[in-house]
Amino acid sequence: DSGDEEPTSQSDRSEIQGTLKILVSKLDDLSTCNDLIAKHGAALQRSLSELEGLKVPVEGGEKIKAVNERATLFRITSNAMINACRDFLDLAETHSRRWQRALQYEREQRIHLEETIEQLAKQHNSLERAWREAPTLVSTTPSAPTANKGGSERLHKEEASDEDENTEYFDAMEDSPAFITVTATENTQHRRSQSNLSGASGSQPNHWNQDDHMSPSCNDVSGKELRPRRQRRTRVPDKPNYSLNLWSIMKNCIGKELSKIPMPVNFNEPLSMLQRLTEDLEYHELLDKAARCDSSLEQMCLVAAFSVSSYSTTVHRTAKPFNPLLGETYELDRQEEFGYRSLCEQVSHHPPAAAHHVISQRGWTLWQEITIASKFRGKYLSIMPLGAIHLQFHSSGNHYVWRKVTSTVHNIIVGKLWIDQSGDIEIVNHRTKETCQLKFSPYSYFSRDVPRKVTGMVADSEGQAHYILSGTWDDTMESAKIVHSSRGGSGSEGKQKTVYQTLSPKRLWKKYPLPENAENMYYFSALALTLNEPEEGVGLTDSRLRPDQKLMEEGRWDEANSEKQRLEEKQRAVRRRREAEASDAVDEGKEYEGYQPLWFHQRRDSITGETNFVYNGGYWEAKERQDWSMCPNIF
Repeated sequence: DSGDEEPTSQSDRSEIQGTLKILVSKLDDLSTCNDLIAKHGAALQRSLSELEGLKVPVEGGEKIKAVNERATLFRITSNAMINACRDFLDLAETHSRRWQRALQYEREQRIHLEETIEQLAKQHNSLERAWREAPTLVSTTPSAPTANKGGSERLHKEEASDEDENTEYFDAMEDSPAFITVTATENTQHRRSQSNLSGASGSQPNHWNQDDHMSPSCNDVSGKELRPRRQRRTRVPDKPNYSLNLWSIMKNCIGKELSKIPMPVNFNEPLSMLQRLTEDLEYHELLDKAARCDSSLEQMCLVAAFSVSSYSTTVHRTAKPFNPLLGETYELDRQEEFGYRSLCEQVSHHPPAAAHHVISQRGWTLWQEITIASKFRGKYLSIMPLGAIHLQFHSSGNHYVWRKVTSTVHNIIVGKLWIDQSGDIEIVNHRTKETCQLKFSPYSYFSRDVPRKVTGMVADSEGQAHYILSGTWDDTMESAKIVHSSRGGSGSEGKQKTVYQTLSPKRLWKKYPLPENAENMYYFSALALTLNEPEEGVGLTDSRLRPDQKLMEEGRWDEANSEKQRLEEKQRAVRRRREAEASDAVDEGKEYEGYQPLWFHQRRDSITGETNFVYNGGYWEAKERQDWSMCPNIF
């Protein structure tokens, strides 16, 4: 919610001034009380002395004497209290001066650090510019013996590290014994070491319909079914080359939620978060194929490949999508071409949350609710998607649930932005209790592993492993069926290794090549290029109709920034009105329902036990009638 927060330094300063004023007024009150106690105490003492001088009965004299003693005690106590207050005040003043000096020093250090980092960023940019403008000194022809010497040396080192050509090594899963996979085949062509495991599969004709260890029912894919009937666009306008100092925007945002940082469209791509969520369906044919599998373990392999494939579009996509407005929707109707219909809706604004529902005529339904939690840490940005993804196959009733891993954007301040995925995914089939553990290895400069590596294992309900999965999240995934397992020696960390003898790895998924000129079109895939294409008959809240996003796509970024501010202010005004209505309802003792999404409702999931948003129904029927009277005016 851009611009919601004032700069912190101004608010801090006013708060400190206010606190100091209150302390000074309280000190004045204390001094006044001190004077009054002294004055009235002295007067009381005089009055009592006068009473003692009067001729009164003995009893009265004793009582006056007792009162006099009590008054003396009260005056002593009051004096002690005032002295303690004075000591406290002196101590506070002394320490206050010390704290102010320390605070001033810290502020100066922070300003100095900001200036240094800004200077570093400028120097780095000028170095990059100078490097780009300098004439190329190194020959780029393949025949040049000096070209890429360091790369060839590294290649030789990697080749030298492959001590055993017949053994494939995988990272051990956490909390499980380490394992080694041995390929059971006489043909040495299939005996590949870990270092070239993902790359070698690209040149081998191990396509889905040639998988030896997949059941025949998984492979009856008709080419006609996958041929699109409608010609869709294959390009968007080239990205303009506008420069902007990222540090000037980000330096005041360290530790804040990404959704609260006022970001211009210069750092966006012309798609909304709802459209990015829909991009998970780029490799929907994996689910079409999984729906035809008789074996639930083979089906699990394809579901795992699908869960990894959703990250392949992120490898070059460092720009952030537009934050959807509350009530914004996005539909993707590919029923005629591919048999599925997808609908997303922004169901919450703080925290930002989107609900997604897809139903396919080819035997599966997918739904998810994703809340993005993100923190800017200075050097990098962590994006943690919260919420579960559900996938159910109609014929078998197999119900799979998994969650996404953490994405990290590196080099926020200095250098070229790049994205990494890291963490573990556990996919559970809640009908059969079969599981798949996937490990996304974080990038390490010192590691000899293939970058962006993913390894995994599919196990039955008893925990017995049946398939080994391997590959990279940006390119390909393979599965190898386990035919025999045995206990081996201890691993490097003292864990006992399990040796798995497998059939030759078969490819589950391979990334589509990017379209030509993709580097000038935000690195969009062929599907992403079509997502913001104008479509007739969509809902009035559809992301395609969002004006700032459309202006940005057309290259009119200044107008897009103005339009973005207008839309966000309009959204804030609606939110303020809603808060006022809620406050009035509380005052009147009435219940206030609050904002309710149009196409989704909240319910407790019987499997995960979490409360999430599920599809109400009615959207596609409304589209057929072209009745959008229920849609709010958000644009």
